[in-house]
Amino acid sequence: MKRVVVNGANGYVASNFIKCLLHGEYKVVALVRSGKAETAEQKMLNALARINDNSPSKYENLEVYDYSLFDHDFALSPDELNKIFGGYIDYFHFAASLKYDEKSKKEIFATNIDGVKNSLSIFNQYSSRNSRFFFISTAYSCGRTSKVFKEQFYDNQDISAFRNYYEQSKRYAENEIRQQIEKHGLNGHILRLSQVVGEHKTGIVRTDYGIFDFAKRIYGLAKRYPDATIRVDVDPDSSQNLIPIDAVVSFLMKTVEIDESPVIINLVAKKSTSNHHIINSLNRLLPVNLKPVRHLDREDMSALERVISAGMSFTGAYIDTNLAFDTTYKDKVMTPNGHEINEQSVYNMLEYFINDISRPKKKALQANS
Repeated sequence: MKRVVVNGANGYVASNFIKCLLHGEYKVVALVRSGKAETAEQKMLNALARINDNSPSKYENLEVYDYSLFDHDFALSPDELNKIFGGYIDYFHFAASLKYDEKSKKEIFATNIDGVKNSLSIFNQYSSRNSRFFFISTAYSCGRTSKVFKEQFYDNQDISAFRNYYEQSKRYAENEIRQQIEKHGLNGHILRLSQVVGEHKTGIVRTDYGIFDFAKRIYGLAKRYPDATIRVDVDPDSSQNLIPIDAVVSFLMKTVEIDESPVIINLVAKKSTSNHHIINSLNRLLPVNLKPVRHLDREDMSALERVISAGMSFTGAYIDTNLAFDTTYKDKVMTPNGHEINEQSVYNMLEYFINDISRPKKKALQANS
């Protein structure tokens, strides 16, 4: 039985991936950092419960270890590490900070660069020669480029070439992998994800990131000020590259199944979703009239518009993007699987998300161990 090791395992994409691995009868080792109120195992099982509608489940092929991304040997014993990394494995590095602002730069770089270095060091020491290291990066490591972002390595650049420190940190981390491949023969791979959303087929959404964070803010204002007209500083002709979680998981499963994987793959949607469609969908779903206006000056904003503007410190960096991604290697690995996003599936996701946040929350069931 093939073994797959995943760090940052209780995150949105990682937990969905693990769910599918377990259904496929793989042996999964989940590396999770415990919290003040939850053990590592509880965090992992609760993450799986959330994406299983809080249905209690048992996972016979799942092992969970409490680890520390920054500590020597992940704060695990040599015996534990030999057990985790022994034999042929696929190792997926998901752990990341999603922060982006300048005041968080130290934390971002520590997690997204130093954490990767530590992961590489431990993988190199304890894994077998043929084991594979998959680094989960972002398609937005492209930075501010106006050119097609190819499935290749790009040199490090200063912050002016990026929208935020998150993008820059991922570029730097990719080049840590590059150095290990070129100098030490690491069997390493980079998987660049664009904005991961809900399920294409069902519309179910279990994340509040990106467009859903924006939708949540609009929902709150529409509830307090129904039928208000609100201008937002968004270019309606620009777009968001959204990739459904079921498409991502399908691809990740494919990488585990095949013996040879390209070094770099841009795991992105073939067709981006226009801001115009997202705005119109929210206008249909909520008692609000959003009007996209480019270069809206703060002094000309109403009080409501200032509230929205203040909450767009991250999403605001992507309101005028029409990024182009090369998917040559992705297309060689993946055949069409029916998970490609379209305008109807984006609408369905937004509808599900708004309905979900509007209903009273029930206490989640504790997953069985």
